[in-house]
Amino acid sequence: MASTSATQTDGLLLDSDMGPEAVKRLPAGALPLLAARIRAFLVEKVGAAGGHLGPNLGVVELSIALHRVFDSPWDTVLFDIGHQGYVHKLLTGRAGRFDNLRQAGGLSGYLSRAESSHDVIENSHASTVLSYADGLAKARRLAGESDRAVVAVVGDGALTGGMCWEALNNLGAAPERPVVIVLNDNMRSYAPTIGALADHLQHLRSTGPDSIDWLVEAGEGNNKPRAGAGSDSGDGADRVSSVGHHRRDDSELTGPLPVARNLFGLLGFAYLGPVDGHHLPSLEEALSMARDLRRPVMVHAVTVKGRGFAPAEGDAADCMHAVGVLDPATGRPRTGGDVPSWTSVFADELCGLGERHEDLVAITAAMPGPTGLARFGERFPDRFFDVGIAEQHAVTSAAGLALGGHHPVVAVYATFLGRAFDQVLMDVALHRLPVTFVLDRAGVTGPDGPSHHGMWDLTLLGAVPGMRVGVPRDATRLRELLGEAVAHSEGPTALRFPKASVSADIPALERHGPLEVLHRSAARDVLLVAVGSLAGPAVEAAQYLEERGIGVSVADPRWVLPVPPELLELALQYRLVVTVEDNTRAGGLGTAVARAVADAGSRVPVRVLGLPGRFLSHGTRSDILAAAGLTAKGIASSVLRARADRPHVGAGQ
Repeated sequence: MASTSATQTDGLLLDSDMGPEAVKRLPAGALPLLAARIRAFLVEKVGAAGGHLGPNLGVVELSIALHRVFDSPWDTVLFDIGHQGYVHKLLTGRAGRFDNLRQAGGLSGYLSRAESSHDVIENSHASTVLSYADGLAKARRLAGESDRAVVAVVGDGALTGGMCWEALNNLGAAPERPVVIVLNDNMRSYAPTIGALADHLQHLRSTGPDSIDWLVEAGEGNNKPRAGAGSDSGDGADRVSSVGHHRRDDSELTGPLPVARNLFGLLGFAYLGPVDGHHLPSLEEALSMARDLRRPVMVHAVTVKGRGFAPAEGDAADCMHAVGVLDPATGRPRTGGDVPSWTSVFADELCGLGERHEDLVAITAAMPGPTGLARFGERFPDRFFDVGIAEQHAVTSAAGLALGGHHPVVAVYATFLGRAFDQVLMDVALHRLPVTFVLDRAGVTGPDGPSHHGMWDLTLLGAVPGMRVGVPRDATRLRELLGEAVAHSEGPTALRFPKASVSADIPALERHGPLEVLHRSAARDVLLVAVGSLAGPAVEAAQYLEERGIGVSVADPRWVLPVPPELLELALQYRLVVTVEDNTRAGGLGTAVARAVADAGSRVPVRVLGLPGRFLSHGTRSDILAAAGLTAKGIASSVLRARADRPHVGAGQ
């Protein structure tokens, strides 16, 4: 696909003037051109900055139809998982800001309330939108605002999440609170959607009044109108409207609806679909009808992830769900290198451990590729389980596997583990079960912003009795710690590592239990306790300080929580202890070390360096770490300030 810029082309603008009213004014004949321009724009801009490409290519027509039928921001249009919102951004006047997509001070890669009144929610964790919609619909009713629609776009795998079903249980039982749910059924999250729900959606796609199985195979130019309807009640009752084939008149719209023989109908929703999610006339008709029904409605739109960009449509792994900088002509990355990522090192080592430990099993919450479990799944398909976007279920299912004699490895992004904290605490730790949690994207993730920085996991896990948390500083330590974790049978373990290329190996000078000393000065002025990949900057800072006559040693606990007794013993020998971690300073290793020192009756001061206790915006990982003082220069400066504050404190006082 050739790319185009955000300038005038054939009289059609993609710029700050392309707001919802302008979209409404376009004649129907101009809409296919608009869709093509948007796809070309996305390939160009996302290819230049990186971001979520496949999901947005799949919702171009759907987003256009939403803004033609509903009146945002008067009507509230909510997107589950903000990575589906790029087209929405374009249609609400933000095309001119895409050159700075996901860059510091630039356009967010998710929805952002600071950017536009059209963005109502910005939490980009999946499966939450239906609960937001339920609450907003209640608020609209309490305020008497019966003319303001609430529309919730869910899908891209998110309907496998448990919160969706908790919300559906409430929404379907409240006909007085009309909410339009748009199911973006692209048959995937990262990986193909799994489970009984996926089977049910496939049944609806293939057995409606007109099967739309052809859609997945259709070319870009296929605009054949297709739609199906809710099934009849089995006793000859009239159908819920068959969009594009039979439309109920006004009396039918206000009369009683038949009971549909599909899951959504049984839950109390009027069901419209399946609708071709790339055919604008069918989408507009379905959405208009859903608005007119004035009751909870499910519009089932079938889309193709990566639509219109051959490299994305042909990407079997994840349809180019999230990409780095790429060549828009080929879809291939512009940059590469031979340095492995933390994720790839973990993936290789887990497969090796799987060969040696027949009880080892692996669980993913719909992200086998991004978390490094895909290779394990290919090699040991019977010992690999994808549970969908359902972190809570993943953790308690792992507890069940452990009760059955297996050692589960649950691999999730660090930011998503918070969704299952109760299950970690009460279902795994309370039973002292040997479950290993592998937390990718720990610490600062960079351009994905506040919802994706993994900066709270040490705080949360530090509160879990019996939980051991390991943080590798390099590839060798990752392999060691993973092996120790899966061999541990007396309770849960967790490992965390960042989204980055793996750090160069830093050899240890000394080993004391789990703790390793990486740098040693004769004078015991300062002990730097470094967590994971921050060990490198800590060693650099120690060398800089040593040149200025300050004796600094650097220790890597490896197993950072609970605080190893060897670390406490070492800390009590120094005049100042400084901990360095890419976790919020409220909790984590620094807090634990300070508490351990105080409990020992010592007055050795502990200075905690970490991320500030606020939501951090998007930017490069290096810039965010630098702003938090977590570089060699920043660490050295903090040590100098701490010594200036407490110049006369002696060891052990």
